[in-house]
Amino acid sequence: MRAKFVLIGFLSAFLGSSAMAETASRHAFDLWLEAFNAADAAKLTAFWKVYNPAWTHVERELHVRKESGGFTLAKIISDDGTKLEAVVADAGETFLGITLKMKSVDPPAIEDISIHGAATSKDIVSRFANDTDLTAALRNKADSLAASDQFSGTVLLAHNGKILLNEAWGLADREHNKKATLDTQFRIGSMNKMFTAIAALQLVEQGKLSLDRSIADYWPDYPNQDLAKRVNLRDLLDNTGGTGDIFTNQYNEHRLEIRTLNDYVKLYGRRDVEFQPGSQFRYSNYGFLLLGALVEKVSGISYYEYVREYIFKPAGMTHTDSLPEAEDVPKRAVGYLPGKSGWEPNTDTLPWRGTPAGGGYSTVDDLFLFAQALNSGKLISPKLFEQATAEQFSGSHYGFGFQVDEDYFGHSGAAPGINGELRIYPEPRYVIVVLSNLEPPAAMRLAAFGGHRLPL
Repeated sequence: MRAKFVLIGFLSAFLGSSAMAETASRHAFDLWLEAFNAADAAKLTAFWKVYNPAWTHVERELHVRKESGGFTLAKIISDDGTKLEAVVADAGETFLGITLKMKSVDPPAIEDISIHGAATSKDIVSRFANDTDLTAALRNKADSLAASDQFSGTVLLAHNGKILLNEAWGLADREHNKKATLDTQFRIGSMNKMFTAIAALQLVEQGKLSLDRSIADYWPDYPNQDLAKRVNLRDLLDNTGGTGDIFTNQYNEHRLEIRTLNDYVKLYGRRDVEFQPGSQFRYSNYGFLLLGALVEKVSGISYYEYVREYIFKPAGMTHTDSLPEAEDVPKRAVGYLPGKSGWEPNTDTLPWRGTPAGGGYSTVDDLFLFAQALNSGKLISPKLFEQATAEQFSGSHYGFGFQVDEDYFGHSGAAPGINGELRIYPEPRYVIVVLSNLEPPAAMRLAAFGGHRLPL
């Protein structure tokens, strides 16, 4: 799974436009934004040839453009003609600050443009007055994106346990013209990490695992004992263990040969930590593979059996699993990524099966049941759950297997042809679930659109 990206899109009319008079800095900013969004090296180079011939960051800008897909202006914060501060947004409605500094205005020349930190949606997006308006707007947004072939999938919106919107759009299988339905099982990428975290925390509550004991305490023959002795369960859960990724050149070479958790350990188990455990945050898929393996070691059953029996079953989740891609799952959607002739199946990018780090499949209804089970204390105690959904490392926006925002917690899943998001808002008790079989940010943009506009 790819870490959560800054992803592009188009904001609705709710954002409005700036009424400020044009200045030299605003004129330059508008031209830069147009060139940036064009995703064309020649256009960006031509822009900088006029505004700063010594600029050396075109390649980096194109990379940001590829990852984000482009920016939409949300708000001009300030502009004195020589320095402009703005907020832009991607299609997932992640808001980012941009600062443009002029070194001269006659002739106009730019000293620097910098993109920095996520900005809050407050005072940028207008909230709806009630659930009726929110539901209608979210449905209309999905209609619009589906009509332009930017979304196919399912959307669920609930408030105080009551489902307000639960609908499907587009095709689950384009080759066979099979429509998506609420029973369609969409691959969920890294959303599996929530299940893995809850499994590990259940075993912590049972005294079979401890947050502060090392991997070596439970795995004395782990291939790299130095790593095993230095990394503890807490480090794995909050991504501060320095255990690295699994999506490497080695993975690409052996994708279909890696079938078990032990196969991943054979491939990556001798690696050293990337930094002193606990000293920094770095999203680690391999860390969650290790968590899954620890669940197996102390529970005595496979990871897959464990989550079925102790998470899916008590939550009532009957359409969630991680069966191998080779097995027939009749309602599992086909994922699609951009190709030379339009949307093409993502078959050649898929792992053998989902893992504790991601890659399983589910439905919006099952993920809503998961959210309810979490909130009711059915899966782990409220006290430990509160800890799991609190930021563990300053600035990481990550707890124990949960992404944590100012207003909500949950997790996203993003990979070629896979995009999903679960957002749980404790106050005022909303749940948003969006799943899609298209490229990110197909689902993220809808989850953010609804989340930013929840009635106060």
